Amino acid sequence: MARTILIADDEQGIRDSLRKLLEFESYRVILAEDGPSALDLVRDELVDLVLLDIKMPGMDGLEVLEKIHADHPELPVVIISGHGTIQTAVDATRLGAFDFIEKPVDADRILLVIRNGLAQRKLLRENISLRAEYRRRTEIVGDHPDIRAIMETVHKVAPTNARVLIMGENGTGKEMIARALHELSPRSQDAFIEVNCAAIPEELIESELFGHEKGSFTGAVSRRIGKFELANGGTLFLDEVGDMSPGAQAKVLRVLQESIFERVGGTESRKVDVRVIAATNKDLLRASEDGSFREDLYYRLNVVPIQLPPLRERISDIEALVEHFLNITAAELGQPTKKMSRAAIDVLRDYSWPGNIRELRNLVERLIILAPGDTIEARDLPEFGGAHRDEGRFFDVETYGEFKDSVEKEFLERKLRFFGHNVSKTARRLGMQRSNLYKKLEKYGIPFKSPRDEDPDDA
Repeated sequence: MARTILIADDEQGIRDSLRKLLEFESYRVILAEDGPSALDLVRDELVDLVLLDIKMPGMDGLEVLEKIHADHPELPVVIISGHGTIQTAVDATRLGAFDFIEKPVDADRILLVIRNGLAQRKLLRENISLRAEYRRRTEIVGDHPDIRAIMETVHKVAPTNARVLIMGENGTGKEMIARALHELSPRSQDAFIEVNCAAIPEELIESELFGHEKGSFTGAVSRRIGKFELANGGTLFLDEVGDMSPGAQAKVLRVLQESIFERVGGTESRKVDVRVIAATNKDLLRASEDGSFREDLYYRLNVVPIQLPPLRERISDIEALVEHFLNITAAELGQPTKKMSRAAIDVLRDYSWPGNIRELRNLVERLIILAPGDTIEARDLPEFGGAHRDEGRFFDVETYGEFKDSVEKEFLERKLRFFGHNVSKTARRLGMQRSNLYKKLEKYGIPFKSPRDEDPDDA
């Protein structure tokens, strides 16, 4: 499909000569003789590049440029002027012009500028598309009260430089929360650098974080830039921070306190502006008490704590998560989008999800590829799901009373999880007296919210 070039110039001769040149090069050309007409065409047509005269009656080119750039920042605008000055070129560049060409126009020069402008537009549109796709893939999905509260915290703390400690089991989405904090922050245009502290050998973690000088240790054959420097101006995400070595902990603490560090083997202090977000699946408070994690570092990292619930405690979000993963996974794999039947959803709700959201996403990906038909049925699911998952556990008891208790306990646990641990709502939905449900929960040792902690809207 031919690219569309808009020529906006009040001189008939200039418009005609440029039109002939560009049509000979197989471009589609549309014409405007003044600023308002150019703005109308940009609004109504799919324009790929604008050639804009700077001196036009009524509305000059700089005013038109400013309006185009405000509404279409990805659209390249090339300014053409017969009265070019350095100041005019500076003003045009400041307002977003892609390039500046003086009259009389050189054919080879303008064709080169057009090719470069179109290439930049293509890259910008691809970048916008990729960022939109990235945001879709990292979207936080769910309407469980805990997730709503977490996202409220994320939106409040993201615009600040406050450090955040994200806690939760493996697969609960800690990295996604960290990326959301970055994307919603003033640092979003700068780097988001991730370090998995558990995946790096203890002897290399300091080099990974702070870099090293050539010859500082065996194997250091050249200088290396560390993650703190790479993240300068942006966000550094320390995943599984509880696995960091004591030596690295001390250096990280210094960076958090003073914003300076030295590379391994170096003597020059380097200053950085980095926001640190940390995540862990461990109890760092307990680790600080037993000496395996620095207490002062724990409190430095834990300015704003975020505790992510495991998937088994937000079963009400299963359906929304499945739909989300079905859509994005089908697009990634180039497969037709599938649906999941109500019976299959019910089976997934009945599973404990030890691998959390990561396990659910992996399952959906497998089903997109292997399940026959357009709808995923319960029979397509693996043997983990549904009542057939591990029924044998009910028969490992000695008496009928024990059997009844084990079934009742699991039934109440699942229903309480489904209703967000809200006893009032659970009792109402089960047709039980709330006092009776409290007695049952206490009997089986099932944790629940106290009445004052329950959402009054859900009571």
